[in-house]
Amino acid sequence: MKAELLAPAGNFSKLKTALYFGADAAYIGGKDFSLRSFADNFTREEMAEAVRLAHAMGKKIYVTANIFAKNADMTLMEDYFAFLQSAQVDAAIISDSGVFYAAKKSAPKLQIHISTQANLTNKYAVKFWREQGATRAVLARELSLDEIKEIKDFVPDMELEAFVHGAMCISYSGRCLLSNYLAGRESNRGECVQACRWNYQIRKSDEKSDSGWLDTEEDGRGTYILNSKDLNMSAHLEKLEKAGVCSFKIEGRMKSEYYLATVINAYRRCMDGGFNETVERELLTAAHRDYTTAYTLGDNGKTVNYTDSQTKGDCEYIANVISGGSGFAEVEMRGRFKVGDRLEVLSPTDNFGKSFTVEKALLDGEEAEDCKLVQKIYRISCPFELKQGDILRRRKI
Repeated sequence: MKAELLAPAGNFSKLKTALYFGADAAYIGGKDFSLRSFADNFTREEMAEAVRLAHAMGKKIYVTANIFAKNADMTLMEDYFAFLQSAQVDAAIISDSGVFYAAKKSAPKLQIHISTQANLTNKYAVKFWREQGATRAVLARELSLDEIKEIKDFVPDMELEAFVHGAMCISYSGRCLLSNYLAGRESNRGECVQACRWNYQIRKSDEKSDSGWLDTEEDGRGTYILNSKDLNMSAHLEKLEKAGVCSFKIEGRMKSEYYLATVINAYRRCMDGGFNETVERELLTAAHRDYTTAYTLGDNGKTVNYTDSQTKGDCEYIANVISGGSGFAEVEMRGRFKVGDRLEVLSPTDNFGKSFTVEKALLDGEEAEDCKLVQKIYRISCPFELKQGDILRRRKI
């Protein structure tokens, strides 16, 4: 499969994880103008270093600048895009026409991808942006395979990118006012509180009576009436590619390193070897909501996750591998484990899926039966030659 695997990275550590586990490109955000303002994000120096790292590996970096801008933002925009061009960023992701204008004016050599926030739901919108000079359209999640193919046939020289995995917004193309209305934080400027994930209650209150708070239920299945299921298109990547999609995008700049490693590793293996039971099982190991294919395969009235906000997955995140050798590994503890526990390897190498029992653990040269100190470096027995960047986890079932 020749399509690009595009992964999110909320900070530099997550970027390294994404590239190590097989992403062909990563999208990151700066400290300004990004729709994930609560991610750690990247300073200008870090963005320049991210580009150098990715290019050395033959990979790409895209920078999000996809807020709906106000007048006050524009005074800083031109300098920002000039910097992105000088840093040799592979593309900027933009949703606002004014921001697009500023980018073209100050950084004419910088490629521009049009964000899904721009509501790219029809072929004429995609053609319009191509004629303005955009090179890629990040398609709305509401499109079907037939609609994607029609867009590609109509604008064959426009690259098409589509989300294939991750959280879905209950609002049309992510353009939501709930966060602003309920919490005073603007989702379209990167401050969303994810009010759609809340467990809602109602009360009847007037001059005569007050019912108190009551659970809200829909069809007796639960109270999460605005909580969308997570997207999972792993079984249908070939169909997307045949329809004209050249980049498979994973959602999640706010997600953990373990989540990114798990999902990116699964999709890399799926793209290289095809969908199978291993890929299907792997995508259940990290935290997720019930999965859906959304609207890609046609109309779908079952995209809401009524039962809970999110499941925790089938595995526990235990440690990051710092180094490995013959018979041992040095690991940074992220989840409590003990001598005698059976751990599993998450890796892009052939060690993926292998498990072993921890027979010995050392902390600062002293034997430790209970490895309970978070982010301390433990030296543990391990029969496999692990590499820096690998992850250890423990299955719950």
